[in-house]
Amino acid sequence: MKTEEKIIEKKYQQAKECPITIFMEQIGGKWKPVIIWLLLLNEVMRFNELDKAIDGISQKMLSQQLKDLEKLKIVNRKSYPVIPPKVEYRLTKKGKSLKENLTKIMEWSNANLK
Repeated sequence: MKTEEKIIEKKYQQAKECPITIFMEQIGGKWKPVIIWLLLLNEVMRFNELDKAIDGISQKMLSQQLKDLEKLKIVNRKSYPVIPPKVEYRLTKKGKSLKENLTKIMEWSNANLK
């Protein structure tokens, strides 16, 4: 039996034990997947570029989401000692490992949701 089949067959007594619940609590939501996807597409983005690319997100929310992703070691933040401040964001190796899964979600969404 493949590892993938074992994961699917395992019965969780509580939702909080399920890896999908853990994923959604840490990386799911409205903004984090979009931030990750933009960084997959663009490799490196500055805060203002992310802010302009995501309609409806406040700067406070974007900042918090980036901090959360940084704590999870999905996003790397690099600041430069210049005035005005220059900060760049890029995905870590761990963050880049989400590409295949996010691509499949995007493909499924295109095929099944309108």
